[in-house]
Amino acid sequence: MSEALAQLAARLRLLRMEKKLTYVALERRSGLGHTTVSQALNGRKVPTEATLVSLAKALGADAGALMVLRDRAAAEAAPVAARQPSDEDAAFEERYHDYIVERHSRLTIVGLDLQGPQAACWPLDTAYLSLELAVRRDGPEAFEGHGPGTVVERAEQALAGRQRTLVRGLAGSGKTTLLQWLAVIAARGNPPEPLAHLRGLIPFVLPLRTLDLQSALPSSHRFLEATRSALASSQPLGWADRVLAAGRGLILVDGIDEVPGHRREQTREWLRDLLAAYPRSHFMVTTRPSAVPERWLDGSGFTELTVRPMNRKDVFVFARRWHAAAGAGSALEDRFKDAVRAQPALAQLATTPLMCALMCALHRDRHGHLPRSRTELYEAALAMLLVRRDDERGIEAPEGISLTYPEAVQLLQRLAYWLIRNGQAAMDVRDALTVMQEALPSMASVARQGNPEQVLRHLLTRSGLLRQPSADTIDFVHRTFQDYLGAKAAVEARDLGVLAGHAHDDQWEDVIRMAVAHARPAERATLLRRVIARGDRTAKHGTRLHLLAMACLEQATELDPEVRAAVEQRGAALLPPRSSREAEQLARVGPVVLGLLPGPEGLEEDEAVAVVETASAVGGDAALALLKRYRMVPGVARFLADARSSFDAREFAEEILEHLPANCRVVVRDHDALHLLPRLPQKSWIGFAGDFSADEMVHATTPAEVQRLEIFSNTRLDELDFLRQFDALQELILSSTPLVQDLGPLDGSALKHLRLWHPAGRLLGTLSELPALERLSLNPPFQHFEAGLLPRLPALRGLHITSSSLADGPQFRGISELTGLTSLTVPAWGIPEPAREELTALPSLSALDILDQDALRLEASPPLPAIRQLTLTWPRGLTSVEPIVKVFPGLQELEIIYYEAATKPSGATLDLTPLAGTAGLRITVRNAHRVTGLDRFPPGAVTLSPRPRP
Repeated sequence: MSEALAQLAARLRLLRMEKKLTYVALERRSGLGHTTVSQALNGRKVPTEATLVSLAKALGADAGALMVLRDRAAAEAAPVAARQPSDEDAAFEERYHDYIVERHSRLTIVGLDLQGPQAACWPLDTAYLSLELAVRRDGPEAFEGHGPGTVVERAEQALAGRQRTLVRGLAGSGKTTLLQWLAVIAARGNPPEPLAHLRGLIPFVLPLRTLDLQSALPSSHRFLEATRSALASSQPLGWADRVLAAGRGLILVDGIDEVPGHRREQTREWLRDLLAAYPRSHFMVTTRPSAVPERWLDGSGFTELTVRPMNRKDVFVFARRWHAAAGAGSALEDRFKDAVRAQPALAQLATTPLMCALMCALHRDRHGHLPRSRTELYEAALAMLLVRRDDERGIEAPEGISLTYPEAVQLLQRLAYWLIRNGQAAMDVRDALTVMQEALPSMASVARQGNPEQVLRHLLTRSGLLRQPSADTIDFVHRTFQDYLGAKAAVEARDLGVLAGHAHDDQWEDVIRMAVAHARPAERATLLRRVIARGDRTAKHGTRLHLLAMACLEQATELDPEVRAAVEQRGAALLPPRSSREAEQLARVGPVVLGLLPGPEGLEEDEAVAVVETASAVGGDAALALLKRYRMVPGVARFLADARSSFDAREFAEEILEHLPANCRVVVRDHDALHLLPRLPQKSWIGFAGDFSADEMVHATTPAEVQRLEIFSNTRLDELDFLRQFDALQELILSSTPLVQDLGPLDGSALKHLRLWHPAGRLLGTLSELPALERLSLNPPFQHFEAGLLPRLPALRGLHITSSSLADGPQFRGISELTGLTSLTVPAWGIPEPAREELTALPSLSALDILDQDALRLEASPPLPAIRQLTLTWPRGLTSVEPIVKVFPGLQELEIIYYEAATKPSGATLDLTPLAGTAGLRITVRNAHRVTGLDRFPPGAVTLSPRPRP
């Protein structure tokens, strides 16, 4: 950074702090983007005149004084950009650029050779993924009110305008690939706009592991020779020096961690010497986090960046590019994504390009299946991280210690089990050293190589499994590796009682499953017996423990048949779920249940629906993968569409909604979903939950195609004039829309069904006529209902009143005037004796639904012989059905629906014996605690829901 540019940046930062503006506020005031403002205030790039004028105006500063500094900075940068190479240098540089592109345009995953070494190489352009880099804000960049002290950006934005950077990242996090990509885009001369400062630069890629570290580190004229470049002897004399001195060089130093520990100080001095000799050139250095301390290059103008783990979207982008590069096909890619979603432990592993590539390769080599036994995946990953990766790179004991695979695993097991036993996610360095100290006496070959501090340092630097988030703490990079290794240690220590005693704790869930995989057959049987025995005697944790035992069977390659049968017997009492209550019970157990849910093949409709409800309630990637299997199952589309709130709107739309029938109901609950609505095939049945404006609902839909519209929980909507555009609308539901005071816009419409929940008391009075309305559903807040309150409804056939506010009295006065009614729903206490007399005068009434039987005395009701269908919903006081025979002598269909609690059915014992003599009667009982008299009915006459288990 030039002196003038540094002064300009410092002046802009000071002005911002004086104005007490956050970066976000400054961006808003100036109308400039985040990257532009960040580059200007941090001196990464000489701002344009327009940018500086906008910043000056936003900061209330004199643009003229700032422009003087800007012109000086531009002048200082101009000679570097203007300097042209000689003809000889230019000719060689053209050849060198081609060489760099050819040499580094393939991505290689070292240590991954499942189908031979050539299978681990892919075109960089196809496979490269832009990483996220984090930079800590220090000094004037960190200020109160701006938010966290760490900013996370994509590599292009994080590196924009930076001349010197140190990039830290775990093993396999993509540091080397990032350097390759920077070298290639610089050589091609086509960097993306944020990295425009790299255009015209000559890259020098210096992987330290390939250098002869027994001799002095190379000076500039030996860069090509030291990296064994075939062009080393062809470069013009003094060419590299001229390039670097002119500020046209891009020095990419890879792998400080791969330099022996005793030579890292020498390496730092070599870097400082290069910086002193070539201050205008650009530098990037990479290292693993624990190899060098923070601020290792402090004072040399380096910005420290840290590679972030890949998020879920990154993993899927990487998978798409990997499969394209490997020629594996989109079908295999989709199956890989589903496999990762379905197994959370695998998703936790796939957070670096190295691990994600390993999983992609394993999946491909097994023809679309990741290892059924996760131990196989972990073992392959551990072998690659602990041994093969360094061996194949030719890295020999950079820390002065060389561990075999079993030695490294044994030490890591001890650390993992200590963390698990103590219920901690991280451990103090002193505790880690104590673990090492206790282990070394029994590991003579390791003890001879170093003391506990040196061994721990080696594991931190080389294993790729440990990290040091602070100077005093250590943890595992992947919790799943911690559980795998800790479970192995627990089994070797024969701590089966400890494992079973913690089986109810979800933090031990994966440990138990891995312990079953590691255990020998007799140990495995003992552990599972103890787990199911705890489930049998502990009602509080019974469901969880029995389901965990079922989940463990997948890891039990050899198991006593009696133990397997005992586990499966308990699982059969829980799976598959057959009702919403059972679905809710299973969902409370958490993600472990997802791997046990069957189907859709072989399931009845009620089971398929309950499985969908279970997965929806659990949520997460694994649930989404499971729901994808049910997209084409008849009878579950409505439940799939309702699952939207548990998932990311865009992903759910792409994976589920776009594949459901066009007439399926879709509910929009936020603006993310609102923006996706136009692309969905569902156009006819739309629901809006929340404060959406009339314009938003119109623009997100195709009004001419909407036949059913639901609007609920909307405290913003105050008029319904916009509904005149929905000329095909046949059903409208308004619920909790307190500002809507006028239904006039509905007059004369073709609506067939209108449902009003919690409308204003006078809302019905704003209607005059709905000539086509066949069903009206109301939940009015007033206490007395009279037929005279209704508008003219000549086609009305169904009236459904569900209010709990109706008080004793003549609430249904005049109901006999509604002579066209064929079905009626009323609260039990809404039909006092005078109104019951009126019911007998309704000539077409054949279906009656009575809510809350507790207050209804059927004994006092006159006979209603015309009723053919009777539904008793939430009949809390109903234990005998004998009065039904007297009041409804013509009954053909009876449905009794008890309230479905999450813990158990709430209905008391129900005796159906009095109905046994009614010829042709079909009965459905839902959620009853116990039903007797079933043996008195012919087969198929009585249906219980959920269906009883054998």
